[in-house]
Amino acid sequence: MRRALAGIALAVTSMVALSFLIPLALLVREQARDRVTTAAQQRASALSPVLALTTERGDVQQAVAEIGSRDQLVVRLPDGGLLGSPHAPKEALDRAVRKRETLAMDTAEGWVYLQPVVLPKNRVAVVEAYVPAADLTRGVWASWGVMSLLALGLVGGSVLVADRLGARVVRSSQSLKRASLALGSGDLDVRVAPDGPPELQDAGAAFNTMADRVVELLAIEREMVADLSHRLRTPLTALYLEADLMGASPGARRITKAVAQLESELDSIITAARTPLAAGPAAGHAAGRPCEMTEVVAMRLDFWSVLAAQQDRVCERSFTPRRTPVRFPEDDLAAVVDALIGNVFRHTPQGTAFAVRVERTDRHVLLTVDDAGPGVADPDAALTRGVSGGGSGGTGLGLDIVARAARAADGELQITRAPMGGARVRVSFGLA
Repeated sequence: MRRALAGIALAVTSMVALSFLIPLALLVREQARDRVTTAAQQRASALSPVLALTTERGDVQQAVAEIGSRDQLVVRLPDGGLLGSPHAPKEALDRAVRKRETLAMDTAEGWVYLQPVVLPKNRVAVVEAYVPAADLTRGVWASWGVMSLLALGLVGGSVLVADRLGARVVRSSQSLKRASLALGSGDLDVRVAPDGPPELQDAGAAFNTMADRVVELLAIEREMVADLSHRLRTPLTALYLEADLMGASPGARRITKAVAQLESELDSIITAARTPLAAGPAAGHAAGRPCEMTEVVAMRLDFWSVLAAQQDRVCERSFTPRRTPVRFPEDDLAAVVDALIGNVFRHTPQGTAFAVRVERTDRHVLLTVDDAGPGVADPDAALTRGVSGGGSGGTGLGLDIVARAARAADGELQITRAPMGGARVRVSFGLA
């Protein structure tokens, strides 16, 4: 912006300076010429009364010496004699004598003025005033140099002022830009000191108001999440009581274990909701310790295998023998696996087979979940937060959570058609 403002000031002041400088330079040249030509005409006119009184060569030479040098004044006497060296062409002298006409002309050497003087007995003398070419432009170049320096000073000063004004605007806009980037990165405490032109001051004040409102809304949202999560403790307590009434049966132990895990997850949600946001949306994932994906997937698959057996679902698994370390928290990775397998149980009929595979490439670990269900008709819509790709019965959050987790771990999520006929969901995680 500073360069643009300086360029605009340079262009405008240059055009203004040229619009005044060019006519003024021409005027100075004309004035210098008029000054010396007028003086030459006056010298020629001053010699006319002398010629009217006498045409004696000696008297005329003395008058020429008193009025001007012989180089500047030349007299053609009525008898054709010349006092001095004429600079006008012979044709011009003859014309001035014959037609008794005053002439002014430019020659290769300078400027010549011919003034005829009519004497008694119809005699004609001619006075020639000569101005050398150097005298016609004497002082012009110096005047042009002074005017050029003044114009350059005017242009330079305007550019300097424009640059200073632009620096103030740029400084304010850059401060607002840095604050916006910091707020977008999760620094909720960043504020700007309104500075610069009134418009940028208003923008800075609006930014501070927006940042305060964002902090307020996030605080309200965190408290709401914590309150809603806490309200789930009541049905969890009821489940605990129902499990106690069932005695020491295997079903009661599974229910008790599942309820305990759910209660732990609720505690984590409440703690996270009451914790101020980190530097970014993926900060929590990036700070997690590395974990073995194969171990986590196998553990969660064992949990889902019980429900798969109850629903007559064939579950295939394929794990790479190589190590699969990913820089991702184990609990979050387990939530990703649960979301993928849970979608299979939620959106496919009972008895639908599925397969889970873990592979490793040079830079990523791939988690693939295939099923033999109806598949996903619109993968793009399925990845839209709040839109359930399997129709009713879903919140539309599962695949979005998985996609955000993959991006946090330098990976991606892909939805295609599986060889089993249903959907294939493949998630890649960067190797730790």
